[in-house]
Amino acid sequence: MRDIKVLHLESTDVCQAACALCARETDPNFKKDRQHHLTMNQILRVFDQEKIQQLDKMFMCGNYGDPAAGKHTLDIYQEFRRINPDVVLGMNTNGGLQTTFWWYELAKIMNQPQDYVVFSIDGLESTNATYRQNVVWHKVMSNARSFIEAGGSAHWDMLVYQHNQHEVDACEQLARDMGFKWFRAKVSKRGFTDKLKFPTGWNPPQLQSAQVNCHALKEQSTYIDAQGRESPCCWLGSRQQDFVSDFESVQTSWNSVQPNIVCLDTCGITTGSTRFTDQWQRETELT
Repeated sequence: MRDIKVLHLESTDVCQAACALCARETDPNFKKDRQHHLTMNQILRVFDQEKIQQLDKMFMCGNYGDPAAGKHTLDIYQEFRRINPDVVLGMNTNGGLQTTFWWYELAKIMNQPQDYVVFSIDGLESTNATYRQNVVWHKVMSNARSFIEAGGSAHWDMLVYQHNQHEVDACEQLARDMGFKWFRAKVSKRGFTDKLKFPTGWNPPQLQSAQVNCHALKEQSTYIDAQGRESPCCWLGSRQQDFVSDFESVQTSWNSVQPNIVCLDTCGITTGSTRFTDQWQRETELT
């Protein structure tokens, strides 16, 4: 058993969006009609209250779903805050679900200085839905404002493609005007299509060796999916048919001639860092 300090939860595999490169759209074994909503009881079967009390951080981010679509999301955050008052609470979301009151309630639970919500907003009104299909821009803006006005710490993360790279500065300025705490721009790690082209002037990092610098080990994190299954990290749990729960065999592969391809692609060493960290283009603290 690893000493876990960071717990990553996928509270549901439900989402309103149809992002072209998301596992919801690319995984042939994922069935959208088989909806799962993680419960606190499922979490406690894997991660009991004593372990929760020892956590530094719990955050929700989905391979298949958006945390705001989870039926028990607010209850789970409330329970983690009750069990461990000092734990950092986080969330990654497209921001286009729920009511402004729901986001107000979330901000009241996320009341500690380091708590945060990352709103994944890939451009202005005319471009956000190019990738974030079915996400309504005005609803995202209303929800983000409600969260911020209720005292929540909001971060704006932007995936940069060729079609929206000219809007990075404008998005950063809007984030500043709205009261976001951070603005980040990054290049997608999931790949590109004819419509979603990599930004001009960006060169994809090339692996220099087979060395794996494991993010999950470094962060001391683990992942529980919407069905209550545990995996060493979200990347190893990102495909239904290839869901990985045995970390020992994965680690053994790192010293072989064929390291685990997911580990190599995500945490393989490139130019002094990993492809995961190389995707960041800009990180600006706004306030």
